[in-house]
Amino acid sequence: MHPAASFRHDDRALLEALVAEVGFGMVFLTTPDGPRVAHVPLLSTGDGAIQFHLSRGNALTRWLDGAQALAVVNGPDAYVSPVWYEDQGQVPTWNYVAVEMEGRVRRMSEEGLHGLLETVSARHEARVNPSAPWTMDKVPPASMARLMGGIVGFELEVEVWRSTFKLSQNKSAEDRARVAAGLVDSGAPALAELMRTLVP
Repeated sequence: MHPAASFRHDDRALLEALVAEVGFGMVFLTTPDGPRVAHVPLLSTGDGAIQFHLSRGNALTRWLDGAQALAVVNGPDAYVSPVWYEDQGQVPTWNYVAVEMEGRVRRMSEEGLHGLLETVSARHEARVNPSAPWTMDKVPPASMARLMGGIVGFELEVEVWRSTFKLSQNKSAEDRARVAAGLVDSGAPALAELMRTLVP
């Protein structure tokens, strides 16, 4: 993570909310085959763990159970132009939000995996199709059994949370306001909103 302490955020509720809002991330592990990463939907359990599933054929699947792994969720990010500063004799940078979660991974039971899939689909269906959400019971049982046989569920018990909320904290309030306005104009309103709400 970024070494500057001013960019860190220790509010666990905020970090959990970011994981829940984004809902997708990366899981990293050094395996006997070399370093590997999986891109996966992530579910925060709300009590310090995150759950995810992988294809049985994924390069990480056979190595994860019992391993110490790293999961990363990226929030909004955007290029910051020096033209937005009062003094333009500076260099461009990038503002971004990211959370790293490190911990031991365990394989989930089939019942736990089924519950994970139901929860993830229900959460996202409520966003995209609230009036008539898709549910798992629409899949014929034989098809569901075959599909579930092709995936494995995992839970990472988070031991260490690390975050970077790089939101121009090292700039003046006036420059931050100009950067936020520039981000809105350039199509990054979510990052601008975080700058306005999280930086005093």
